[in-house]
Amino acid sequence: MPLTAPTLDRQQRIEHARERVLEGRSEAQGSGVSPWIAQSWQRCLSMGLQPGQAVGFDAISAQHMRRVQEASRPLVQAAQPVLAELARAIADIRYFAILTNAQGIVVDVHGPVDRQDRRAEVIARVGVDLSEKAVGTTAISAALTELQPVWLHRGEHFFQDTGVYSCAGAPVFGPDGLCAGMLDLTGIETTERPALKHLVRRSARSIENSWLLSTDHALVLRLNWPGNQPGDDSDGLITLDHNGQIVGANPTARQMLSLSPGTDGQTLHASEVFASSWESLFDAASRQTGAQELPLWSGLRLQTQALRPGARPVAAHSAITAERLPVAAKPLKDLQTDMIREAVQKARGNVAEAARSLGISRATVYRKLGLPKS
Repeated sequence: MPLTAPTLDRQQRIEHARERVLEGRSEAQGSGVSPWIAQSWQRCLSMGLQPGQAVGFDAISAQHMRRVQEASRPLVQAAQPVLAELARAIADIRYFAILTNAQGIVVDVHGPVDRQDRRAEVIARVGVDLSEKAVGTTAISAALTELQPVWLHRGEHFFQDTGVYSCAGAPVFGPDGLCAGMLDLTGIETTERPALKHLVRRSARSIENSWLLSTDHALVLRLNWPGNQPGDDSDGLITLDHNGQIVGANPTARQMLSLSPGTDGQTLHASEVFASSWESLFDAASRQTGAQELPLWSGLRLQTQALRPGARPVAAHSAITAERLPVAAKPLKDLQTDMIREAVQKARGNVAEAARSLGISRATVYRKLGLPKS
C-alpha cells in the first residue's frame, strides 16, 4: 500500500526525535516517540553502537542453543497451539510471529515467512540473538526491558538495517511470575498496524494460561471481580497442590492477589490469601457448584470458580448463581489469628505441627500470634 500523509508525517517526527537523541539531547517529550524508545536509543549509544553500522543477526553456538532449547521447552510447548492460531490471524497482512526466551534468543517462528527475502530470513531463525545488545531497539528488546506490550514502527528501531521492520511485542510470564520470554509480530516494509499490540498481548496471555494449566496441580481457581463471573480468558488463574499450596499463577491473578513472583524454596498457601477454609475450595470443585464469592484477607472479595484439572469452566454468562460464602463476624485479621491459635491448641503448643496442619510457615504462626521464636 502507498504511504499516506499521516504515515509520512509520523516518519518525519520519528526522524526528528532520532536526531535529537543522537545529538545528545536526553528529553523525548513532544518529539513523536515514547520516552522508553528514546531511553533504548540512549542505551544503545552507551554500548558504543551507531545507527549506521551493519547488524550481524548472529546466532548463538550450537552448545548454547541446546541449553536454551531445554530451558525453553515448557514455553515452546505451551505456545504451539496459540502460535498456530495466530499464524492464521496474520497470514494476509505479511506479518509473522517470533517467540524468544527472556534473553532475546529466538526459540520458535510461525507464520508466512518469505525465506527468499533476506530481511525476513535473518531474524526468523531459531537461535538468532535479537537482544538489545545484538540488534538494538526492537519490540523484542523493548518488551523484555519494559515488561509490557509495545509497538515499534520503522525508524523507531535503532539501527538503519532494522528500520524496515514494524513489530508488536509482549512479554510472556511463567507460572512462577517471572518473565520467561516474549512474543513478537513482525512485518517488513508493510503498513503500520498498531492494533497488533492488542493481538500480541492477548496471545501472550493465552500462552501463559496454557503453560500454567499444563503444570502439575490438583486444583485450578479461576478468579474475577464480583459482577464479572469467572469463565473466560480475562480470568486470573492460580493452581494448588493437594495440600492447598499455591503452585503457580498467571499475571492477572498475581495483580488481583498482590502475589510477588515466586522464588526457589518459597511458596504461599491458599489459607494465607483466602479468608476461608482452603478445603472448601476442593469441596466446591467436587460439587461443581460454579462460582463462589470468596473473601480475601485484604478485605476484598472475588468471584472464584474451583475446577479439577481438565474440567471445563462454567461460562461467564451461565445461569448458575454465584454462591456467597459466609461472611466472618470478626475482622478478617482476627479470624485468621483465631484459626492459627486453634491449630496450635490442637497441636498442644507444637508450633511446627500446627504450621504443617495449616500449610503455612512457622514464621507466619509466630508473627500472627506474637510469639517469641524459639
